[in-house]
Amino acid sequence: MGRGEKSAPGCFGYPLSIFFIVINEFCERFSYYGMRAVLVLYFKYFLQWDDNLSTVVYHTFVAVCYLTPILGAIIADSWLGKFKTIVYLSIVYAVGQVIMSVSAIHDISDGNQDGVPDNIPLHVGLSMIGLILIALGTGGIKPCVAAFGGDQFDESQEKQRGRFFSIFYLSINAGSLLSTIITPILRGQECGIHSQQKCYPLAFGVPAALMAVALVVFIVGSGMYNKVSPQGNIIVKVSKCISFAISNRYRNRSKSIPKREHWMDWAKEKYDDLLIAQIKMVLKVLFLYIPLPMFWALFDQQGSRWTLQATTMDGNFGAIQIQPDQMQTVNPILIIILVPVVDLVIYPLIKKCKLNFTPLKRITVGMFLAAMAFVVAAVIQIEIDKTLPTFPDSSHIQVRAINLDADNLTLSFKDVQSPSSSLTSFQASEYKILPLNSAVNFTYGNISETFSQNGLSGGSRYTWIVRNGNHVQAVMDTDISKKPEQGSNAIKFINSLQETITVKVDGSDVGDILPFSFSNYTMLTLGVKNIEGFTASGRNCSVDSRNFGFGSSYKIIIKECTSAMSIEYIEDIQANTVHMALQIPQYFLLTSGEVVFSVTGLEFSYSQAPSNMKSVLQAGWLLTVAVGNIIVLIVAGAAGLSEQWAEYILFAALLVAVCIIFAIMAHFYTYVDPAEIEAQFDSDGKKKKEKEIESMGLEILDQPEKQVKM
Repeated sequence: MGRGEKSAPGCFGYPLSIFFIVINEFCERFSYYGMRAVLVLYFKYFLQWDDNLSTVVYHTFVAVCYLTPILGAIIADSWLGKFKTIVYLSIVYAVGQVIMSVSAIHDISDGNQDGVPDNIPLHVGLSMIGLILIALGTGGIKPCVAAFGGDQFDESQEKQRGRFFSIFYLSINAGSLLSTIITPILRGQECGIHSQQKCYPLAFGVPAALMAVALVVFIVGSGMYNKVSPQGNIIVKVSKCISFAISNRYRNRSKSIPKREHWMDWAKEKYDDLLIAQIKMVLKVLFLYIPLPMFWALFDQQGSRWTLQATTMDGNFGAIQIQPDQMQTVNPILIIILVPVVDLVIYPLIKKCKLNFTPLKRITVGMFLAAMAFVVAAVIQIEIDKTLPTFPDSSHIQVRAINLDADNLTLSFKDVQSPSSSLTSFQASEYKILPLNSAVNFTYGNISETFSQNGLSGGSRYTWIVRNGNHVQAVMDTDISKKPEQGSNAIKFINSLQETITVKVDGSDVGDILPFSFSNYTMLTLGVKNIEGFTASGRNCSVDSRNFGFGSSYKIIIKECTSAMSIEYIEDIQANTVHMALQIPQYFLLTSGEVVFSVTGLEFSYSQAPSNMKSVLQAGWLLTVAVGNIIVLIVAGAAGLSEQWAEYILFAALLVAVCIIFAIMAHFYTYVDPAEIEAQFDSDGKKKKEKEIESMGLEILDQPEKQVKM
């Protein structure tokens, strides 16, 4: 339906069609941000990638999402129109989300019950296909949906159109906020056929369902929409004009042609003066965009580095337990609070103080605030690093011993200059870093024996349990050599009894533990657990555990099993002690920077853009986000810093440097009024004064007598 063919149904003075568009945008943003919230943890914990690879793929995906809007705008304006582009690319989008959900099903490749899928390449392949389709879909419809909503209003509904964009922006933040709360909760559930793992299929499946709902809702409103036919893409026209100007200048570089005031003036042979003047205005703004990607390089690390940082922190907020990926909700919450505070309080106060806080100065302040957020993140990271265990490198091992006998045990190492350790009953030594193939000596009084440690893997931790009989008895087992993931607590039981014992934790089987041996690791969540034991001779015993935190590792020695179980704790890895609440200041600074940077940047760009080229600047603005994510990949890869806090400081320093450069560029920028400049041209695209002179000349040629007088 073209504009004006029939009156669209309305509600409260608004076209009814916009409510379908707003609901569509809410569901789509829920789908995108919900999937993105858990994405980096899916890479790390399901696909078993390290932090660096997870970060690289995450930022590559985000970059592609902000490169494809240009493609979507060209398709919509040149061929399909906005409505068909949104429908077709939403189908691609929904299929991508479904594939992501299927890729996360542990049991599609095997029936393995160890919590790690065997056929990792299959899962990786499906994931990459899903992410490519999602990037094409979300990026392709991004420039279309808001503009399509604007098409639903008549020229007389300018006030309603302005309010629509406010409602539209609110729907984006509402979808983002709810999804970043809900999908991490879904991820934290246990699900599976052959085994129970973190439920990534559900965390991706719900966003897929919401994308399907978004598509259905949008199609349902089809009969009510004003569908503007494709008019030709201004981005393509601008690109052709710029390309012609460059090539024309290059072709005539050796000819004796007078220099032109601006290099775009070389396009005058083919394009009208108005278009060239409009492109000049756009290029001035795009030139200011050059430093801006550095802001997004920091901003989008909320979903990667900051989320990974939160995995090493304590998420216990008393009544609720916060998952690492849920900390991202702080950003949309603060946006909803800060946008009205900044607009209604901060800016008016600055104006009352008679300070000229121009848009470009606001953008500069926003960049500086983001840099300070990363300084705070670095300080927090330093505190976290103090609590993390030290693990051996590939040429060393770590070894400790636990004395399970009533007599004192002396521990020493052969060919290693180190003082011996004396261990009382049920006492553990500290971890000792040793070279590979070293030997350990255990002594009870006059009984001494040496045990070789040949064939052990470098970079690993090991524990000996030792007791005294007619000779020294010692058994070694491998410990975990990394921090327990996702806030879990790695618990291993040691049976010091003379008989086999079956252990259960909160009703779940740990298994049978033979005398003088270790159990496998059991991953426990936060809180107090009930530990039960059932001996081979028929005795039952139980005890409540200590209150487990986030990310600890303990060995629990079963000393006695009577009516009550007697146990001893050996701490291998300390629980997370730095609280997630300490991330709030860095989120506050970054979100404050976003409010004065992003909102002001869009407002400035639109005020400085010609009326028919706002889409060009919108595409340029989205491109800065894409480039920012590419910068993360380049800087993080080239720097090669082993300490995460140092990488945070590097990004902060780079943004401060870019901030200074931008401030200098902004100082020399002259604000323009596009409407005033466009008014200097007539409908043919020529400057009015030039046309008047041309007309006068033609008139003189038609009247020879006047020519003689002149």
